[in-house]
Amino acid sequence: MYLTLAQSDFSTTEISDALIKLGVSYGGHIPDIHRISPHSRSESGAQGVRLCGPAYTVRIVLASDRVAPKLQQGHFVDLAPEGSVAFVSAPPGAQNAVWGGLMTAGAQARGVLGAVVSGRVRDVAEHQAAGFSVFARGTSTVGQAPFTRAAEVQVPVAVNVDSLQHGGLPAVTVNPGDFLVADDNGVVCVPKQLEKEVLRLASDGREVDARCLRDIQSGIGVAESFRRHRGKL
Repeated sequence: MYLTLAQSDFSTTEISDALIKLGVSYGGHIPDIHRISPHSRSESGAQGVRLCGPAYTVRIVLASDRVAPKLQQGHFVDLAPEGSVAFVSAPPGAQNAVWGGLMTAGAQARGVLGAVVSGRVRDVAEHQAAGFSVFARGTSTVGQAPFTRAAEVQVPVAVNVDSLQHGGLPAVTVNPGDFLVADDNGVVCVPKQLEKEVLRLASDGREVDARCLRDIQSGIGVAESFRRHRGKL
């Protein structure tokens, strides 16, 4: 039985480096999403907050969208699988929150690990009091109605579709079951078929960085340590 991403302690930076080596040009990085909850490192131990699990995807659209389908099964939180990470994708221009305190309560009751929101959230104190991991682009005082609505769940969702606003990084597609890893550095999406290779390369990269660190601390210098162990100046 091999180590899984969820069982590992690789950071999002180590995982991004591995993905780039595998030809994922954006390194799996989903820009501009940061930790909202838990509030501080002390709430989850010295290692800080690390969220990792398979994505349960939710596509949110503007309420004025008459083309997108309407979710028929009920509230999207009630459909989330146990052990998943909810990935909620809101329209880029939406200024309202698409995740709130009652959604966190519902997600926790279902055994959801956390939420990554490509959009805004509210009720920050409630997420923090619950100790629930929430990562998002920002906050808002207003909820979904009458601004946005859930259209589909467990479908591929594309984020960062305007690459010019994100330094030229191409769009990131999150598929149901892809691994989402989030920590204080940001959020990365790991295609599920690349999990084993990412783990192998992340382990190799950690060893190389450890050798570089030893050389740098001994006074050899960054450039020389990179040349010795990374093969570049």
